[in-house]
Amino acid sequence: MLAPLDPDMFDPVCPTDLSPIRVGDKWAGMIIRCLEQGPRRFSELRVPLRGITAKVLTRSLRALERDGLVRRTAHAGPAPRVDYELTPLGRSLLGPMDVACEWARRNWDDLLDAREAGAAPGRARD
Repeated sequence: MLAPLDPDMFDPVCPTDLSPIRVGDKWAGMIIRCLEQGPRRFSELRVPLRGITAKVLTRSLRALERDGLVRRTAHAGPAPRVDYELTPLGRSLLGPMDVACEWARRNWDDLLDAREAGAAPGRARD
């Protein structure tokens, strides 16, 4: 049995759309991180992903499954359940994601400054 996912696994102040490096949709990278230690049930994934709706989580999981990054396994029996886990292809993304996260940490202030400058009122758009 895996330890429960930490509800504070993702910093709510950290905007996921700040990083210019993204896997899949807005939530895909965080879902992959949630599955890093092993299979999880849908309800477990919702704990650290507090801002996601059931509909969007389902859509993201289906996209990750379609792309071969996540495997969905339905277990029959008296208490049927569905687990999601990383495939070998999905697991191969963990290293590049670590590199991208470290890059974002090193460049966080510059990313924030650029984002704020780009959102300034009256800024001319090309």
